[in-house]
Amino acid sequence: MLRRKLPGRIYTDKSSCFDASLDNLRLSFLPDAVVKVEQAQDVGILLKVAHSYGIAVTPRGAGSSTTGSAVPVNGGWVLDVSALKSIRIDTVAKIATVGAGVVTEKLQQRVAARGLFFPPDPSSKKYSTIGGNIACNAGGMRCVKYGVTRDYVLGLEGFLADGSPVQWGLALKKYVSGLNLRDLWIGSEGTLGVITAASLRLIAMPAKTCTAMFAFKTEAAALRAVVGLLKAGVQPSILEFLDRQSVTCAEEYTAEPIFSGCAGGAILLIELDGHTSEVRNQRKTLLNFMSKSAAFQHVATTAKQAEKIWQVRRTCSQSMYLIADTKLNEDVVVPINKQAELIRYTLALKKEIGLATPTYGHAGDGNLHVHIMYNRSNKDQARKAKIGIKKLLEKVVDLGGVITGEHGIGLAKSPFLPMQHTQAEIAAMRAVKYALDPKGILNPGKIFEPFEVWNHIPSSVQLPWDHH
Repeated sequence: MLRRKLPGRIYTDKSSCFDASLDNLRLSFLPDAVVKVEQAQDVGILLKVAHSYGIAVTPRGAGSSTTGSAVPVNGGWVLDVSALKSIRIDTVAKIATVGAGVVTEKLQQRVAARGLFFPPDPSSKKYSTIGGNIACNAGGMRCVKYGVTRDYVLGLEGFLADGSPVQWGLALKKYVSGLNLRDLWIGSEGTLGVITAASLRLIAMPAKTCTAMFAFKTEAAALRAVVGLLKAGVQPSILEFLDRQSVTCAEEYTAEPIFSGCAGGAILLIELDGHTSEVRNQRKTLLNFMSKSAAFQHVATTAKQAEKIWQVRRTCSQSMYLIADTKLNEDVVVPINKQAELIRYTLALKKEIGLATPTYGHAGDGNLHVHIMYNRSNKDQARKAKIGIKKLLEKVVDLGGVITGEHGIGLAKSPFLPMQHTQAEIAAMRAVKYALDPKGILNPGKIFEPFEVWNHIPSSVQLPWDHH
């Protein structure tokens, strides 16, 4: 039936099914078919058929999710919306209306050509799609000043589980008609409906930027500097932290020290942006403060130097595989003034379980990426990694934090949902899910059903966003 309704868009060959069977979590579950829609109404056609027969549907953009959100763990059909690439820009209202398959960086380039700016910048921005960003409420390095994806979504277009078309909000900056189901869909990981288009708020492109890097003898000193900077009135557009374990990995990976006089020290990477006078004043405050706090500093004077600074940050993730062949990556968030306590705990945990815990992330908003590194074939290390992740997340919650800040729950975080939420809260979430998807066909197996990733062997594949 579906082949008649969507001719030429259904793929059941081995290669297509395997490509759609995994995301950046790299756990493969083969779907029965992959449907590559060409226009928004195709989504409604597919969902009507799937709803009638109770077939699982896993929405998919680029597949860059790190938690298994795009993995068809229950089989069924993968709904690939990556071909929905329309972009309309209203330069007067500063609003872009885009298809769910538009790649983040492509949108940023298009609006930049009009002197406009779309700030959310997940590390996968060269590949991640707007639909996927909205489904996980993606963040990135600029959140400290500009906020997350949710802060830029004005309206959504899409379809309910039964194929009914819906529109939550419009390309307007004011809209309070009815219940706010737009925000309910944002971050719901494709479990409540399928997004086909979004209207996004844009802002003016900053006139000037300043990029700098600072080294510290310890993590505690670096994170004290974060609190001090923010108290001093510095408002960075990016404020990134690298612990000493991460820096050591990056230095070994590149075979050169980041700071020749402070090899292996903790690092802060900072960008300021805004009007020229604003950046000048902020830069002065920043450098005055850091002259008393940092052991070493480097301020970029050219775009090439700035790019070299950001390359340090991009190197961290891949370089960790020098330690071990597997990592458990947790994108936790704690209050800004509790980050030093969290890092003290990760270092203590390293000693307790005997596994490396390299950590980096968005120190300006408390969103740190803690990794536990282990060799999968070593059963003792795998056991310790599992224990370590549970202890880590318990500590995060104890500090008043949250177990995920931008990656979402997906499969990887599902065992820990009850750690963060009460039974009443989870029951309310399930009730919303049932109301919008009574047959449970949309992205089943995610968020609510515990899934232990360490019990599954990842596929050895090279994905487009891997650093070579």
